[in-house]
Amino acid sequence: MKPLAIDLFCGLGGWTEGLLQEGYYVVGFDIERHVYGEHRYPAQLVIQDVLTLDGRQFKDAALIVASPPCQEFSHMAMPWTRAKERARQYRSGELNVKDLTALFDAAVRIGKQAGVPTVIENVRGAIPWVGRSQWNYGSYHLWGDVPALMPMTMKRGGDALKAPGRPRQGRQDYTGVTPRLTNPAEHIKQGGDWFATEGSISRTTSSKSTKRKMASALIAKIPLPLSRHIARTYFPRQSEAEQ
Repeated sequence: MKPLAIDLFCGLGGWTEGLLQEGYYVVGFDIERHVYGEHRYPAQLVIQDVLTLDGRQFKDAALIVASPPCQEFSHMAMPWTRAKERARQYRSGELNVKDLTALFDAAVRIGKQAGVPTVIENVRGAIPWVGRSQWNYGSYHLWGDVPALMPMTMKRGGDALKAPGRPRQGRQDYTGVTPRLTNPAEHIKQGGDWFATEGSISRTTSSKSTKRKMASALIAKIPLPLSRHIARTYFPRQSEAEQ
């Protein structure tokens, strides 16, 4: 039997593609079905609000991954008056921070209830609100059960950067680093076309438009080398699978 992996806020399956390639059986959860032409979720999909899930139903899973929506975190990281005002409202208590972090917190809760390795991905802009990330792979920041050994990345100029393990003190910041073997356009999680001043998706489309939803889902896809590395790290050994 293939080990089970759970993909929360699965979208178009950025995590799932790597999990499938490494031999997992994957079940994804999302509040809606994302189908945009040839782009669709590649595994079993359950339409359900992640906030309503009880992690104990996933106690037999080998791995849980999650990519909670990041637009609000990214927006508040922008140097705009409106973005700064939004952040101020959360910090002052005018807006409830628990509402801001509810989906991220749900992923943490589900992982603890399940008692299995859980890796949560989000943007750098989430750090002031949910705490420091354990590692980042380009603009993809990771929390939870992040492996000590992470894939190699490289600078946009092409100079290789090795990431042999988690530093004992401090943490190397790979923000802005392009993941190896990926299309640079796919790794953008904040900035770029989404928040550009001219012709950006956020400024030229409605928040409920299909074009904006598709762009958001595509931008959120996890680079394949990263998803496969996490999947490979937690794939059960033969002795464990036989128990």
